[in-house]
Amino acid sequence: MNFVLDRQLVWFFTGVLAFLVIATVAGRILARRAGDEARRATMANLNARINAWWAMVAVFTVAILGGRPGALILFGLISFLALREFITLTPTRRADHRTLFYGFFAAIPLQYYLLSIEWYGLFSILIPVYAFLYVPTRSVLSGDTDRFLERIATIQWGLMVCVYCVSHAPALLILDIPGYEGQNAKLLLYLFLVVQMSDVLQYVWGKLAGHRAIAPTVSPNKTVEGFVGGVACATLLGAALWPMTPFRPWQAAAMALVVTLMGFAGGLTMSAIKRDRGVKDFGAIIAGHGGILDRIDSVCFAAPIFFHLTRYFFTR
Repeated sequence: MNFVLDRQLVWFFTGVLAFLVIATVAGRILARRAGDEARRATMANLNARINAWWAMVAVFTVAILGGRPGALILFGLISFLALREFITLTPTRRADHRTLFYGFFAAIPLQYYLLSIEWYGLFSILIPVYAFLYVPTRSVLSGDTDRFLERIATIQWGLMVCVYCVSHAPALLILDIPGYEGQNAKLLLYLFLVVQMSDVLQYVWGKLAGHRAIAPTVSPNKTVEGFVGGVACATLLGAALWPMTPFRPWQAAAMALVVTLMGFAGGLTMSAIKRDRGVKDFGAIIAGHGGILDRIDSVCFAAPIFFHLTRYFFTR
């Protein structure tokens, strides 16, 4: 893809840059006007999130500009860090160390290598079939049966969410879409913008008009009003971005609606896991956001659905 001459990408990155500039200026102004300690703490957290977004957008942009190799390296690292966060908070024992070693240093590289050579057949079953069977087989050889099912299910679930699901985002780059050759990076950008803006807009709508908690025992801050307002606005945004996709306007709206709903399901599910483990965040690597898994929880559920819908309806 010719990033220099692609007008749609120029407009895309210009829009993202303008949004970040406006958010930064607004955050600084609101921080100066914060009158009490609680508001100052809230604005400090907001500005930390905005600063982190600058860094994340910069890293993501460099990776995308690096083409498929750059994207695969970035998402491979994301899978590694996300799996590390997930395993750190879940029950495993010494007997599982060898199994985890192969999960980190064999399953992750192999999953992304299969994308690099476009071997979709093995990519699609490596973790849900082969890793699924390997994990209990390797661990049972240790002879440690204490909480065996819980430990094995934890490792399998971690591999599915943090590696298999996440890897479907860069897998968009290997799709052969008629009339869309060389433009697949736009689909990846489209997915991330719609999903992430849905999260942001649900937060904003929840703060502005939220009253009824949608799942009070799981995530008290998520409201019905925030969910409806955020999903509706993100769907409209997805529809407006149809020129950078292979979709028609109504198809882009439908795709955006699906990924925002799946993103919400992912965020809520990961919140339930954190509440079960008694933690607020999966990590602290991203200031204001928590860990890697806290930032990509929506993408984990949205990416596989978006990939397979696109592959089924729009590829040769």
